[in-house]
Amino acid sequence: MTSIARVGVLSVHTSPLDQPGTGDGGGLNVSVREVALRLAARGVHVDVFTRATDPDVPPTVTMADGVQVHHVPAGPLAPVAKAEVANVLCAFTLALQQHPAAGTHDLLHAHYWLSGWVGRRVAERFDVPLVQTFHTLGVLKNATLAPGDQPEPALRLVAEERVARHADRVLVLTCGEARLLHRTYGLSGARLTVVPAGVDLDRFTPGPRTGARAASTAPELLFVGRLQPLKGPDVAVRTLAEVRRELPTARLRIVGGASGAAATGPAQLRALARELGVADGLVLEPAVDQGTLAQYYRDADVVLVPSRSETFGLVALEAQACGTPVVAADVPGLEAVVGRGGTLVPGHDPADHAAAVLRYLTDDHHVAAARKAGLAAAARASWDRATDRLLDVYRDVVEQRDRRRRTEVEATRATA
Repeated sequence: MTSIARVGVLSVHTSPLDQPGTGDGGGLNVSVREVALRLAARGVHVDVFTRATDPDVPPTVTMADGVQVHHVPAGPLAPVAKAEVANVLCAFTLALQQHPAAGTHDLLHAHYWLSGWVGRRVAERFDVPLVQTFHTLGVLKNATLAPGDQPEPALRLVAEERVARHADRVLVLTCGEARLLHRTYGLSGARLTVVPAGVDLDRFTPGPRTGARAASTAPELLFVGRLQPLKGPDVAVRTLAEVRRELPTARLRIVGGASGAAATGPAQLRALARELGVADGLVLEPAVDQGTLAQYYRDADVVLVPSRSETFGLVALEAQACGTPVVAADVPGLEAVVGRGGTLVPGHDPADHAAAVLRYLTDDHHVAAARKAGLAAAARASWDRATDRLLDVYRDVVEQRDRRRRTEVEATRATA
């Protein structure tokens, strides 16, 4: 069996050290961090390369034994909008190629299209395989554009196509994403592998409510995620308004930071709540650490995930691991995660989402069934299982590259 000793991970626009739910931090950050830690536990050294954004952060941070995060200088030593990161990709590529760890890896794994753009060039420079995970695709986002959101630029669409065609293997989070890549770019099944994201089953577990929630009988809804049109926090607020027609004491907690377009930032959500007459039932909080988030899931009666588009519903999976029912939009990335542990609602009509929520708030048997099914689904989706699957893919990709090289050498000898 091929041994994988060192892996280079590219996460150009966001670092696994960043707080999920703020800026550009989200499921990608969680995935890179959790997998890197588990690869290291299996004896694989992981170098994560991300853009340097803070002069006070060291060039290299050891996240754990066997996991180092390298901050590559490219552009200003400050955060920049994700849409502007493309302007510094050439600088990032040149700096990475000169990094002491460059060229020492068995393969590179790029996350998101910006990293893929860099990975394509660096992998060619050092003659190593490239594995690509897009997490989101521009063609899908543009096809399901949310009100107030901006379409993805042509540069991204062209880059995604070239990276998809160049990578030795494209990893997808769901079968739906695989079908989209096949239809859009003609990728064969041999170059696509489904590796679903996981959930930390040590942290996200069922448990009692705490603090004020332990004594409260008011229904509580929870929305977790970046505050951007794509994620639908406006739908969550409108759903609260519909639920309160039947249950006036219901409340909605929104946890997350503004990201991208400001059409659904905190100020806009507060204004919407005032317009709908539910401002007294809305609580807005910044992103929190994973331990606090787990307790928020336990404290909630229902978790809302009304995304207009979702590649993989990590929030929905975490909520189910805590035994909390989920009401989510029926989009491909959520369809793959939300089974009988929740309810998938066609479209984004708040009245439809509220109807699904009200059933959980008024039917204990419905809640119990969803809780049981959600816990069972989450138990099958651990990060350890995802990491084992990923390591198998790494070995396969390296073996294929080695076989191809041997074939080329033999062909050269035969014609010499």
